[in-house]
Amino acid sequence: MPVIVQVSPLAHFAGLELPKYQTTASAGLDLPAAVPEGEPVIIPPGEWRLIPTGLAMALPDGYEAQIRPRSGLAAKFGISCVNTPGTIDADYRGEMRVNLINHGQQDFIVKRGERIAQMIVAPVTHIEWAPVRDLNETGRGSGGFGSTGV
Repeated sequence: MPVIVQVSPLAHFAGLELPKYQTTASAGLDLPAAVPEGEPVIIPPGEWRLIPTGLAMALPDGYEAQIRPRSGLAAKFGISCVNTPGTIDADYRGEMRVNLINHGQQDFIVKRGERIAQMIVAPVTHIEWAPVRDLNETGRGSGGFGSTGV
């Protein structure tokens, strides 16, 4: 059963299509760039820019939206999101913007309507801390980075 999410297209979204799943089994919806027509955003190598989507939404309580890189942009051009996955909380009502970074070798040009990231809506679980003196033992113990092999 789908989760119903209210969406509010902003004025600079006019003429763009709402995000959609590209295939029936897709986990994420592709977010468009709502930059002005004829005014693309250039992201030089090693730099990042906040790209507007022109959309605000109201997620139901108990859900978050995760903003992730698109694999095609990453593989072809080295484009990712600075904070990946980015989280949009259920109580945020502002415009969704995507913080794209260029890890590639050439300028990356973001044009109006280009699919720049994907959004996955997921349930949120809240925890309660249970302070204890000692934690139960495991085979791994406190072994951290690289402790299980390369």
